[in-house]
Amino acid sequence: MSQETRELRLAATLVEFADTLIGDFDPALHLSRLADRCVEFLGARGAGVTLLEGSGRPGPVVHSAGQQPSVRELLEWEQESGPVRESLASGKAARAVPLASRGAAARWPEFTAAARRFGIASTYAVPLRRHEMLLGALSVYAPHPPSAGGELAIAQTLADATTVGLLNHRAYAQYRKLAGQLREALASRVRIEQAKGMLAERWGTSPDGAFDTLRQYARRNRLPLDQVARAVVHRALTDVQLHPDRSGPG
Repeated sequence: MSQETRELRLAATLVEFADTLIGDFDPALHLSRLADRCVEFLGARGAGVTLLEGSGRPGPVVHSAGQQPSVRELLEWEQESGPVRESLASGKAARAVPLASRGAAARWPEFTAAARRFGIASTYAVPLRRHEMLLGALSVYAPHPPSAGGELAIAQTLADATTVGLLNHRAYAQYRKLAGQLREALASRVRIEQAKGMLAERWGTSPDGAFDTLRQYARRNRLPLDQVARAVVHRALTDVQLHPDRSGPG
């Protein structure tokens, strides 16, 4: 891949990660794509995301469906120790560490031994974070020693774009839910007003009096007021059912 093609592909990926305002958005697939793009742009052996649970502990891991079993195993090891655990604890990037070094073996003995066994020469992690909100961390496993090629910065850029996309979709989903609730509340209010008007006209009483009758019936029968109003509008309730002391056309 030429430098120009790589830059264009990276730009297209950032747009892809931002395009999350859709109804059938899948967060797991979104994170899986992040792992795929890390392999593509960073020459990594594999990558994956460890999400934070509500308790603040490392939780589910997400990786590409095509990842080798060794990568999935390393993500599980990092639940206990490794760069991603440090990134989750600090909320900052854990810079690339050569796994052949004594320092790596001393910091993460089990993880380092497993990574070297799978041919991983270095590893690093970056947070999925936006301002004070930390969602998780991205692990990248490289088959070569750390370099000055800007891999960490690219990984952080991809993680940032992914995080923005996730948070935008979360807000979008919340607004859609709120809008639906408001529409239903408005429709419910319209039905109740319609039922009040129908009863007031039929009985020759005030709208407030008709409303009191609706409310009393709903309480006696432990029904939502909107359900009673709907039944009145569709003439599924007679006057006698609504008001036992009243007789009249039903």
